[in-house]
Formats: sequence, structure tokens, C-alpha cells
Amino acid sequence: ANGAEVCTLAGHSDEVCSVAFSSDGTRVFTSTDEGCVKIWDAERGAEVCTLPGQHEGGVWSAAVSSDGKRVVIGTDDLVKIFNAETGAEVCSLEGHQGPVRAVAFSSDAKRIASGELHGSVKIWNAETGAEVWTLAGHSKGVLSVDFSPDGKRVVSASNDGTVKIWDAKTCAKVCTLDLHQSDEVKSVAFSLDGTRIVS
Repeated sequence: ANGAEVCTLAGHSDEVCSVAFSSDGTRVFTSTDEGCVKIWDAERGAEVCTLPGQHEGGVWSAAVSSDGKRVVIGTDDLVKIFNAETGAEVCSLEGHQGPVRAVAFSSDAKRIASGELHGSVKIWNAETGAEVWTLAGHSKGVLSVDFSPDGKRVVSASNDGTVKIWDAKTCAKVCTLDLHQSDEVKSVAFSLDGTRIVS
């Protein structure tokens, strides 16, 4: 990587809120605040397809499974899973009480984490769509979530100014990191070896 621009993906008319690569680097997934989600050919910069439906409340987060077969999005009060190759909707995960601003797949693609503006994080079975856990503890909206590489931990960032680490198997809170001086933490991620968190 030398910082040179490879291509421009032109086609959205609204603010782009989320971008993600497929694990093999051949596809790019983008979403907007008006609810449009597009899949692009990363080599040519060409649009492959637009996911069906105009998702109410915008699509603020999108994530791709490690096998590249599914994409998950967070929208008004739903989490939706799509076939990443055809763009067809696979299922909708219902249970959130407010807009979903953060989604993430576990590294084995078997679970999904999602965070909403009412402060809760939910863990879902990505194959059946069943809700597994609700992680409650943030006093304001959750803006970002991530799984540790081994799938044992979930980290969440909130506009209450904290980062929380959770046990993904028991839903117990492991710890709260309250080190930020601002009112909100917009993004959080685990390192590839799972030993560090950046926020």
C-alpha cells in the first residue's frame, strides 16, 4: 500500500455511513444514511448490485461474514442478513427497541453482535436468527461493536463515553473502560491477536 487512489466508487447520492471489504478483498460493501446498500467489485470499481428495499432510518453499519457469503446491516430497529453474492434478503432479526447503529460478525460467522441507540447489545445466532443474549449496561446509545478473534469477548462503544467488554458466552460484563474525556466513543475494535482494543 502506497496511499495511491485505486478507484472511486460512484453511485450513492447520500452520505456514506459504513464501508467494509469481503475477507478475500474482491468485494466492497457500502451503506448510506438514506438506507441504500450497495455491493461493488473492488478491482474494477463497478457496482455489482443494490440490496433490495429502502431501509427506514438509514443503514449505519454493515459487516461481512468471514466466508464472504453474507452481509449483515443495522437499520431502524432491525438487523437484516443478506446473501452477499445475490443480494437476496435471508432474514430479519427482530428484538431491538431502537435504531441499530452497530453490527459485527464473529470470526467463525456463527454469531452476530448488534448495538442500538437505547443502549443494549444483542448477540444472535447467525444461522437461525435466534436471539442468544441481551447485554445491558450502557446508559446511552451503542455506536460500535466487535468480537475478539477467538469469539470469547464482545466489545462495545457508546455515546455514554465508555467502552465495555463482555463475555460472549455468558453475557457477563468483564469490565468497563471509562478513559475517554469526550461524551461519546464512536468506534472500537480488537487487535488481530485479541490482546488489545483501540477506541
